[in-house]
Amino acid sequence: MDTIGSDRVWFVTGASSGFGREFVRAALDAGDRVVSTARSIIDLEGPESDRLVHARLDVTDQESIDSAVAYALDRFGRIDVLVNNAGYGLLGAFEEIDDCLFRDNVEVNFFGPLAVTRAVLPSMRARRSGHIVQMSSVIGVVPGPGGTAYAGTKFALEGFSEALAAEVRHLGIGVIIVEPGPFRTDASGRSLRWGTPLDDYAALIGPARTAFEATHGTQPGDPRRGVDAVVAAISSDAPPLRLPLGSTSFEWIENYLQGRLDQARAVRAVGSDTDFL
Repeated sequence: MDTIGSDRVWFVTGASSGFGREFVRAALDAGDRVVSTARSIIDLEGPESDRLVHARLDVTDQESIDSAVAYALDRFGRIDVLVNNAGYGLLGAFEEIDDCLFRDNVEVNFFGPLAVTRAVLPSMRARRSGHIVQMSSVIGVVPGPGGTAYAGTKFALEGFSEALAAEVRHLGIGVIIVEPGPFRTDASGRSLRWGTPLDDYAALIGPARTAFEATHGTQPGDPRRGVDAVVAAISSDAPPLRLPLGSTSFEWIENYLQGRLDQARAVRAVGSDTDFL
């Protein structure tokens, strides 16, 4: 894998704020070139230059995806690092989220990264080089009440990405699944959506919603430091498949996986002896 400052070309979705914006800044600081994309170009930071260009990209609009990728390849000749960052949170009990909202969240958070990845992969495959950064979440490993929609999209993205990594490794293409805990971004602010509250779930979801919203703007995670960790990981001699970000993410994931292992061991006697006799 190339080292930091090796004039890589980055293609970043959802670059108008949060992690996406910090990926753009980090790449430029390293001397790399960047295609910064968002649904609206006016939301993107910084004037265009020989190292930074902007493109409109809506991950639910195939025409805009194809156009942005073609523009990137025409302008810079290649894409070395794809960052699938675009997405949003949708929280609430399953019955509180109507089908339209649920499907839209799946389209943006799951099928969106798939569509962008499909558009970028041929050029990476032809060059036998590249890295795909999939922005998941600690919720993509550790689900909980109120997370049926969001956790569902991130669990799907993680499963897809792990299988994809095994398919493209021999082609010189790496995949990293990034699992941030609470970071100070708009993910818990203006970009977060909630279902319509139902009385039967009020005691479960209500306090969690209040506590979650109260932490907005005070989360411990620094997005730039998180991005720097991702850049360091993909620039290392052995880039990892998964990278939790923040101490909270590591704690939750380690506890959850240990619990899964304990649960599997507890039911081994019931479920293991099921082969034909």
